[in-house]
Amino acid sequence: MAKPHQHPSSSLSVIPCPSDKRREALLHLAAAHDSTQQQMLSIALKGMVNASDEEWQGLWVSYLDGQMNGAVWVQRLPGNMARLWLPRMQGETIPEGTSHGSPNVTGAPIHALLDAAHQWVKKHNIRLCHLELASQSHETEALLLQHDMQPLVTLAYLTCNSTRRLALNSEIFLSLQPFSKLSDVEQLDLLAAVGRDSLDSCALRDILSVQELLAGFYQQAPQAPQHWYAVSYQQALVGVLLLAARPALDRWELLLMGLTPEWRGQGLGRALLNNALSLTQQAGIAEVMLAVDELNLPARRIYQQAGFKTYAEQRLFAWKGGSELG
Repeated sequence: MAKPHQHPSSSLSVIPCPSDKRREALLHLAAAHDSTQQQMLSIALKGMVNASDEEWQGLWVSYLDGQMNGAVWVQRLPGNMARLWLPRMQGETIPEGTSHGSPNVTGAPIHALLDAAHQWVKKHNIRLCHLELASQSHETEALLLQHDMQPLVTLAYLTCNSTRRLALNSEIFLSLQPFSKLSDVEQLDLLAAVGRDSLDSCALRDILSVQELLAGFYQQAPQAPQHWYAVSYQQALVGVLLLAARPALDRWELLLMGLTPEWRGQGLGRALLNNALSLTQQAGIAEVMLAVDELNLPARRIYQQAGFKTYAEQRLFAWKGGSELG
C-alpha cells in the first residue's frame, strides 16, 4: 500500500482505498453529488464491475480518528485522460450505511483528498483530469482554484423537440455515410479539418490532440459509432455528425456537428442540424440534447432558431498534465 498522505491534523490521513472498504468509500462518494451526478456516477461504476484492484488505484479515502470520513475518485478514461469525482463539501451529512462520525465534516479532509488526487494525476502523467461544475457552485469553484484546477470552458446544455426544423433558403441535399467506413487516418483527418478555426471549446482543442478528442467521443458513446456519420455534399466530404442514444434519459445527444472551413456559411449547418433532428425523430425519440461553448455565438444562434432551450450551464475545470498519449 502506498504511503498515506499526512495532514497537519495528526489524526487525519489519506490512503488508497483498501479493496474491502470500497463499498463504504463509494457511498461517501455518491453522497457528494446531486441526483443527476449520482446517475452519471452509477453509469461510471457499471463500467468498473470487473475492474482489477490496479484499476481502482485512483480511489482515495480519508480517515479521521480511525474512521473513514471522505473519498475522492480519479476515474481513468481512454486516451490517458481522467474524470474527477469530488468528495463531500463541508457541512454535508455522512450517508447511511457508512462509519458514524460528525455530521459537519471539517474542510481538512477535503483539502487532503484533493491534494492526494492531484499528486496521483501528476504521478501518472494524465493529460487532462476534468470535472463539470454547476455555474452557481461558487464555494466549490474557489476550492478547485485553490488546488490548481483551471477553468477551461463554460458549457450551455440545450434541449429541443425532434419535430422542429430550421427554414432553409434552398433545398440542400446532404449525404450521410457511416463514420466507421472511413479509415482511421480519414477519421482523424476529417475531425482535424472540422476543428480548424472552430469556435467550440477552443481551450480543449488547444490541449488535446485529435486522437484524444476522438477517444473522448468514443468514451461518451458506448454504442459508438452506431449513429456517427461522415457528411458529403456535391461529392465532397464536408463535415461530421456524431449522435449518441441516451436510453436512461429517453433522449439522443448531439455530440458533435461540424463542417470543414471551406463549406461554412452556405446554409449546410442548418441542413445538417435538420438531419440530426430528423434521425432522432425517426428513431422514435422526442428530444435532442447537446452542450455548446457559451462563446460559440454562431452555433448558439442556430440552435436558438431551431427551438433549443437552455436547461443548465456548467463550467469545465481541469488539471492539465503531461504531453504523452496514453
